[in-house]
Amino acid sequence: MKNKKAKLCALLLLGFGLISAQAQETPTASGGDASSSGGSVSYSVGQVIYTTNIGTTGSVAQGVQQPYEIYSIGIEETEGQILLTVYPNPTTDFLILKVENYDNENLFYQLYDISGKLLENEKLGGNETSIDMSNFLPATYFLKVIDNNKEIKTFKIIKN
Repeated sequence: MKNKKAKLCALLLLGFGLISAQAQETPTASGGDASSSGGSVSYSVGQVIYTTNIGTTGSVAQGVQQPYEIYSIGIEETEGQILLTVYPNPTTDFLILKVENYDNENLFYQLYDISGKLLENEKLGGNETSIDMSNFLPATYFLKVIDNNKEIKTFKIIKN
């Protein structure tokens, strides 16, 4: 009889322990809501569990970073009197680097891959320089314009 009571007591304690047990929860670091004419979304940073929702116009994975980049046809930058233009961006074969309002005798360009490896280091040939990108794999590159060892501007280049 004593053995039976001990077993029943242990079973009741185990049952109450399982009912009151709670899993660990991780608080989110940040979050918010975003909306536009195309729809709205709530987001959180630090979400542990995620699910994927698939629709007719695309999919979204909740809890997973969703990169979204906007590309322009060309990039224009003004540094003082210098007007630098790089186009087309994104590119497939050739990239044009145009320099206006500047004495470009000492200008060089340096092309780097995403890991920072120097791929090309060439002197600019006139006001417009054509850079052959056809030999490079589709990726993100950085194009630096340099004057007398001083960096004037760095462009982010997308190669398709």
